[in-house]
Amino acid sequence: MNIFCRLLLLSCVLFSSINVAGNTINDKFVVVIDPGHGGNDPGAIGRKGKEKNINLNVAIKLGRLIEQKCNDTKVVFTRKTDIFVPLNKRAEIANNAKANLFISIHTNAVAKNKSQVRGAETYTLGLHRTEDNLEVAKKENSVILIEENYQQKYAGFNPNSSESYIIFEFMQDKNMSQSVNFATLIQKQFKRYNRIDKGVHQAGFLVLRETSMPSVLIELGYISNPAEETYLLSEKGTSDLANAIYNAFISYKGNSSKIQSSTISRQPKNETVATNSPDNTTNISSGPIFKIQILASDRVLPQNSKQFKGLKPVSYYKENGLIKYTYAEDKNYNKILSIKKTLVDKKFKDAFIIAFKDDKKVNINQAIKEFKNRNNNK
Repeated sequence: MNIFCRLLLLSCVLFSSINVAGNTINDKFVVVIDPGHGGNDPGAIGRKGKEKNINLNVAIKLGRLIEQKCNDTKVVFTRKTDIFVPLNKRAEIANNAKANLFISIHTNAVAKNKSQVRGAETYTLGLHRTEDNLEVAKKENSVILIEENYQQKYAGFNPNSSESYIIFEFMQDKNMSQSVNFATLIQKQFKRYNRIDKGVHQAGFLVLRETSMPSVLIELGYISNPAEETYLLSEKGTSDLANAIYNAFISYKGNSSKIQSSTISRQPKNETVATNSPDNTTNISSGPIFKIQILASDRVLPQNSKQFKGLKPVSYYKENGLIKYTYAEDKNYNKILSIKKTLVDKKFKDAFIIAFKDDKKVNINQAIKEFKNRNNNK
């Protein structure tokens, strides 16, 4: 074989080892498919069927389509049979698989007096903007109530308490744009299959909170609507829905030059940052200022509001149409952390530390890193 043929053969081998997502054949794109509910958790119940079975039927069909048509993709299921899987375990499966994408499949329901509501919608992680979105999140999160030691596992989260959902206000998810992109593609495909498009929304879903990759939660339709239930239980209905999600998956994967597993940018565990400087660092003129965010409201509250539970003085700033309240501020992260632990946590267990620099809110992880570096270099 002459040198030209050798080079041509080598180039073909190298080219064929790369897939459209930028991974090699030995580093496949990994998608985790999560059929919601299961086992002793039936989910929403209709006149003829149960949500857990609809979710599983669509999930299995979706997985088969991907496995049959995408050789460069590995499919992982959180469940393939009628078993119960805790919410935190579902996210753990995705994280351990180093997944590139997480798809949680569910079926919606409303009260009998709203039984004509129908259509499909897709959610990404975030703070609910409407009461309807909050109710969807409450319904899906309430599954933790049947788990053992759920209060310990989910740090005291109460799925039925609106106050618990303030934690989702602080999620700085760098996968958000990819999640919204995929959710939008799903809704477009649903419309092609003549499904009513109820749009892309954000809400506080525990199963999405714990995943470290682009993630969506799909509500296929309303089992509480007799006509939709018949469709959701039919062979055509489940096939249509699986094909719609598959087509969206192909578009999402194809449009991504390189999609890698990434982690949600969150505040580290409540641990003091070690420094070599004295405790008080307020003399650092250009460093970030740390504050404790305690709650959010749609209006300005008076300083003596009962919602502040006696904390004074309380400041606020505006973001995304909401008034967000903070207590205490200092350039010393350790000092603010101490105040949070000793005073604020007793009254606001979902309180969270945020950071500002030059009067602008900044990423808390970057602010802590800057605080640590500046003090260690003194």
